[in-house]
Amino acid sequence: MDSSGPLSSYRVIELGQLLAGPFAGCMLGYFGAEVIKIEPPKKGDPIRNWREVKDGTSLWWYSLARNKKSVTIDLKTPKGIELVKQLIESADVVIENFRPGVVEKWGIGPDEFKQSNPKLVYARISGYGQTGPYSSKPGFASVCEGMSGFRYVNGHLNQVPVRPNLSIGDTISGIHAALGICIALLEQKKSGSGQVVDVALYESMFNLMEAVIPEYDGAGVIREPSGSTVTGIVPTNTYRCQDGKFVVIGGNGDSIFQRLMIAAGHPGMASDPTLASNLGRVQHEAEIDEVLSVWCAQNDSQSILKSLDESKVPGGPIYNVEDMVNDEHFKARELFETVEINGQPLKIPAILPKLNKTPGATRWPGPKLGEHNQQVLGGLLGLSSATIAELSDSGVI
Repeated sequence: MDSSGPLSSYRVIELGQLLAGPFAGCMLGYFGAEVIKIEPPKKGDPIRNWREVKDGTSLWWYSLARNKKSVTIDLKTPKGIELVKQLIESADVVIENFRPGVVEKWGIGPDEFKQSNPKLVYARISGYGQTGPYSSKPGFASVCEGMSGFRYVNGHLNQVPVRPNLSIGDTISGIHAALGICIALLEQKKSGSGQVVDVALYESMFNLMEAVIPEYDGAGVIREPSGSTVTGIVPTNTYRCQDGKFVVIGGNGDSIFQRLMIAAGHPGMASDPTLASNLGRVQHEAEIDEVLSVWCAQNDSQSILKSLDESKVPGGPIYNVEDMVNDEHFKARELFETVEINGQPLKIPAILPKLNKTPGATRWPGPKLGEHNQQVLGGLLGLSSATIAELSDSGVI
C-alpha cells in the first residue's frame, strides 16, 4: 500500500459505479487509502464516457478516479464473484452503491464476511436506504433530491423547482459515506469489529434541511422557495450591477446592516430603529431590496465589491469556472492540482478538507481500464500470469 496519508493503512474495495460510491472512494484515496476499483471488463465505469470526452476518455474520470487502482472483474460470473470475495477478505472497507439486495444476490453482501473478516466496514449507498417500503426502488440523485425536500425550496414561488447543474445528491451522499466510514473505522479501533454504513441519497440531502422540520412541527410553517434570497433573513440576496455582473450581499447582521446602508447612501435606514433587528427588516424586505438593487444597478460590480470590502460587509461575485481558475485566492489556497494526461497538463480540483499535518494529494490521475489487474490479482491474490491470462481470455476479467 502507499505509505503516505492518514488512511494509508486501509484497503478499500470500491464496487460502485458512476458517482456517489466512487466519490466516497475518491475522498478516501486522496488521504492515502489503497482504493481498488472493480469495473466491468471492456466497458468499465460509465463515467469514463460521460460529459466532455477527450482522446476517448471523460475529463471527469481523471478527477473522480484519481489514486485508484482499476481491476476488471465480471460480477455476473461465478469466477468473478470468487475473485471479489478474495479481495474483500483482505479489505478494511467495501463501498457499493447498487440497488439493495443486488450484492446479496451475488453472494458478497456484508453478512457473508462477518466470520471471515469481522473488522470489515461495509458502506452501502442507495436511493432510499437498505430498509423501508421504498428501499427496492431505483433512486437517482435527481429523484431523491426532490423527495428530500431540497428541490422544493429551490427556485421561485409558483414556478418549476430548480436543480443545480450538478449531481449534488450523489456528491453529498459520497461525502456522507466517507464520513460514516471514518466514524466506523474509529469504532473499529475501539471494539475490533466493523459495521454497515447505510447511506441513502434522499437522506443525505434531507440532512441539509436546517430548520425546515422544527419550523413545520412547532409553528406549522412550510418553507417555500424564495428565489435568490433566504426566507426570514434580510438582507441576503443577489443583485445585478451596471456592468451586467452579479454580486451577492449578505448584510443580515445588525451592525453589518448599518454599515451596508451607509455604504449604499442611505444613512437614514441605517439608523432607523424599525430596521435595527432582523425581525423588523423582514417586514420591510421589499423596501430594502429595492434600495440595494438600485445601488448595484447604478454602479459596476468592482465598485460595489470594493465598497462592501471597505465597509466590512460580506459580499462577493458570482463566479464561473474561468473566474475560479484565474482567481488569486483559489490559487493561494491550492484548490487546483495538475496531472499529466497523454503528455498534456490537466487541472483537476483538490479534495477537501485541508489537513495541515497529513494533507491529501493526487498521486496519479484516473487509471486506464484494468491497468492494475496484474498488480492486484497477481501481487495481492497471488494468481499466476497464466491464470490471469486465462481469466482474461474467458472474459472474467
